[in-house]
Amino acid sequence: MKEQEQKMKLPKLDDLFTSQAQRDYEKAEKVEEIDISKISDFPNHPFKVKDDDKMKEMVKSIKQYGVILPVIVRPKDDGTYEMISGHRRKRACELAGVKQIRSIVKDLSDDEATILMVDSNIQREEILPSEKAFAYKMKLEAMKHQGKRIDLLEEETSDPMGWKLESANKLGKEVGESMTNIRRYIRLTHLIPELLEQVDLKRIAFRPAVELSYLSEDNQYVVQNIFEFDEVTPSLSQAIRLKKLEQEGKLTEEKIEEILGQEKPNQKEFIKIHNERIDKYIPQKIKESGKIEDFIIQCVEEHNKRERLKQERNAR
Repeated sequence: MKEQEQKMKLPKLDDLFTSQAQRDYEKAEKVEEIDISKISDFPNHPFKVKDDDKMKEMVKSIKQYGVILPVIVRPKDDGTYEMISGHRRKRACELAGVKQIRSIVKDLSDDEATILMVDSNIQREEILPSEKAFAYKMKLEAMKHQGKRIDLLEEETSDPMGWKLESANKLGKEVGESMTNIRRYIRLTHLIPELLEQVDLKRIAFRPAVELSYLSEDNQYVVQNIFEFDEVTPSLSQAIRLKKLEQEGKLTEEKIEEILGQEKPNQKEFIKIHNERIDKYIPQKIKESGKIEDFIIQCVEEHNKRERLKQERNAR
């Protein structure tokens, strides 16, 4: 008799006084109107929120139609919320003078929240290298944490490094990047902010920037100073040489100046002219001969010659 009583499962009070439909509704995701003042940004949010022209368009749209796509938040212990997806919509609401925002509340762990935050933003059309760098790093760390929990169920012989490679490979497939590129982007997080900004502005190319990330902070600042005052952009070969000397413990300020001071093909000035602007002025015979550049130079020389003669006549 006692065994039968132990096996009996008593219903919860909620089950006695609520219907199944009500209980399903409580478990389902609901859209709520939440005060913006109660929503904090995601810690170390890697995606920049700029008050640019696109933000102005969003503000205008929100004033006219409201927030069509709800943001995603998670509850905090103090009764407030943390933004997961929707930082730009939140900022647009602030600029539009809107006090509340339509929100989906999800109860997520730190790792789950990080993965959802990255996934919600990484597919945008324009993503800066710095945004990818920190987003990939955050998501990979979250995936590795989840992997540690999985490892608890596996044998002690499981290879932690193997799981790390598996995580990077999985992340690469999800975002359409090779595992090598994922690692390269994450290397950018080792750049000083000043150099990373130059990468975002496309003043320093991606691959040279990856090599520069292996330099010490002091040596990176030397590179930044040379870049700022001499407007010298490091090539991939130069960056590789700097990295090699750094690893050998032979990199000095003088060496950095010497290497970056060497002229590169991409530092030589050139003029780019759209074909449709100049095509009508070039004779067909010149086009067929393939000597278009010589023809243009000859025209410029003739023009300069006429200008000099004109100045000489005016001076008499």
